[in-house]
Amino acid sequence: MTSVTPFGTRLRAAMDSRGPLCVGIDPHAALLASWGLDDDVAGLEKFSRTVVEALAREVAVFKPQAAFFERFGSRGIAVLERTVADARAAGTLVVMDAKRGDIGSTMAAYAETFLSPSSPLFSDALTVSPYLGYGSLAPAVDLARASGAGLFVLALTSNPEGAEVQRAVREDGRTIGATMLGHLAAENAGATPMGSFGAVVGATLGDLSSFDLDINGPLLAPGIGAQGATAADLPGVFGPAVRNVVPNVSRGVLRHGPDAGALRAAAARFADEIRTAVASA
Repeated sequence: MTSVTPFGTRLRAAMDSRGPLCVGIDPHAALLASWGLDDDVAGLEKFSRTVVEALAREVAVFKPQAAFFERFGSRGIAVLERTVADARAAGTLVVMDAKRGDIGSTMAAYAETFLSPSSPLFSDALTVSPYLGYGSLAPAVDLARASGAGLFVLALTSNPEGAEVQRAVREDGRTIGATMLGHLAAENAGATPMGSFGAVVGATLGDLSSFDLDINGPLLAPGIGAQGATAADLPGVFGPAVRNVVPNVSRGVLRHGPDAGALRAAAARFADEIRTAVASA
C-alpha cells in the first residue's frame, strides 16, 4: 500500500490551522423537524448536504453518527457515502462514529468498511468499542496504520452507565478505562507530532487527574454545548493533555440550521471559545 500521511499528523495540522472543533452530523428525527425537513431520505440528504456545504471549509473535523443514516437502509447509507466523500473532498477530516467492536473476521470486516481506502465509506478515523478486550481491535489497528487512518477508542465516556465498566478495577488495581488509555499510549509511542490512536473521553466528567490522559494521541471529547460542558471546562478536565483534545459539538451548532450563515457563526463561536480555553491552560 502506498505510504500516506498518518491521521495524527493530518489531525494536528487541521487543528492548528482551523481550530480543534469537531462538529457532529446527527440527523435525528427531532433535529430534522426543527429544520422543517421530513424524517425521510430526502430530509436526511438535505440536512447533511447543508451542514457540509456550510462548514466543510470552516472546521477541522466532522463526526457523522452512522446510526442516523443506517436507519434508512441502503438509501441512507448512500447519503452517508456522499456526505463522507464531499466532506473529505473539501479538506475536512471525517471521524465515523460507528462504535464498532467484535472479534476476528467480523472486526476485520468492520475495519474494511470504514478504514480501507477502496471502501465508499472510507473515513479518516473510526470510533471503536474495546469491550471484547483491547486485543480484539487488532484488525482495525493494523488496517488504520496501513491506510493512514486513525481510531478513537471508547475509554471514559460521558454517559452515566459507562462507569459500570470503565471504572471497574482489575486485579492489578488499574481501572478498565486506565488500561485502555495505557494501550493507546503504547500504540502512539514515538509518533510525532501526535499519534493516530485516540480515546473518547467525555468533557462532562470533571476532574480526571487520576487518569493519565497523556497518550500522545487525540482525545475526542463529546459533551460541549447541549450536554452541559463548556469550552472553559476543558483545562480542568483534561489538564496537560488539553492541547490534544478534539471537542465535539453537535446540537450546539446544528440547532442553528438550516441557515448556513447561522451554522458558520455558531461553529466559529465555539471554535473561538475552545482556542481561548486551550491557550489559557
